[in-house]
Amino acid sequence: MKDKLLYEGKAKQVFTVEGNPELLILSYKNDATAFNGEKKAKFQGKGRYNNLISAKVFDYLHQHGVKSHFKEALNETEQLVEKTTIIPLEVVVRNVAAGSIVRRTGIKEKTIFNPPLVEFFYKKDELGDPLINDEHALLLTDATESDLQQLKEMARQVNEYLQAFFKEINLQLVDFKLEFGRNAHGDIILSDEVSPDTCRLWDIATGEKMDKDVFREDLGDLVTVYDHILTRLEAKQ
Repeated sequence: MKDKLLYEGKAKQVFTVEGNPELLILSYKNDATAFNGEKKAKFQGKGRYNNLISAKVFDYLHQHGVKSHFKEALNETEQLVEKTTIIPLEVVVRNVAAGSIVRRTGIKEKTIFNPPLVEFFYKKDELGDPLINDEHALLLTDATESDLQQLKEMARQVNEYLQAFFKEINLQLVDFKLEFGRNAHGDIILSDEVSPDTCRLWDIATGEKMDKDVFREDLGDLVTVYDHILTRLEAKQ
């Protein structure tokens, strides 16, 4: 089924599917990066956790009517997905102040955002994926004003579902990053991954960080933390 390597990013390899140009296979790597690739490491088993956790998230979102590129997990490290043309915007939803917004604005960490904040970052590695506004997005991408509004609405909807999803396993969804793409019909659908690499998660009882911040801030063993998340998800089924 897996054919040619189409693209390799920081966390995944993307392969074409033999005989079906509308499908792709995402292969999750064991690599971890932070600070726009300045900090790098490999963790044995990390790709498996991101693949399996992301698959469970997409299954949950599908059950609630959210359209995405996800089809199925093929094995422990690979997913079958619908091919999309990625819109070069990272859509970040913030429920609680943490990370870059604290450094950028001086807003006190753990400040609750009600309603949640939605931010756009331009996907451009050589520029460090800068924060941009709607006017910038219209200039830099092929997205229309209607598209931008749709991205915000979809991101807010996903946020509601994911807050409930993670709360079931005693995790607070602090913030997260989404990517969207257009499929062969031109529909905008959720793409990429939703995992502890792309979400900031805090244990509700202890406040412990349960995401890639463990690697960013040298707080402990990343794989152990990701294993705790997957174990909780499997236990609630």
